Amino acid sequence: MKQLEYFLADETATIAIGSGLADIVKSATVQQALVVYLNGDLGAGKTTLTRGFVRGMGHAGNVKSPTYTLVEPYELGEWRVFHFDLYRLADAEELEYMGIRDYFNNDCCCFIEWPEKGAGLLAKADLIINIAYQDEQRVIQLQAETVHGEQVIKELAQIIKL
Repeated sequence: MKQLEYFLADETATIAIGSGLADIVKSATVQQALVVYLNGDLGAGKTTLTRGFVRGMGHAGNVKSPTYTLVEPYELGEWRVFHFDLYRLADAEELEYMGIRDYFNNDCCCFIEWPEKGAGLLAKADLIINIAYQDEQRVIQLQAETVHGEQVIKELAQIIKL
């Protein structure tokens, strides 16, 4: 399975997708880091989905948008999660100065909003997630870009029924 689509009636459904992804990453069958590109208009739910993932990985505190900091790190036991928001990035070269390649390790899950701003410098995505408004709800499309991404989508389809 390379693609999956859900209709998201509310914020709770968006958080459930993120939490489901966390459950899969932590599962005995996967236990592999994940690189996710997040696409969608401002306010579409990219940070909300990431919040669901970070909390699903075990973080109990606040999960905020890294709009002004570029990255918010979370140390969660054996895992590290990095939430990037490249919306305000003026030049992709700024990512080189912050050591962007050091973030993409086997114990790091990276969620990247506005990935097109870092084109050529980011690790290949396992998943590309598009969130769009449709009437009173949102539609989320998950597209696998790697074999690992396909495995994640297959497992997500089994655990998330919206």
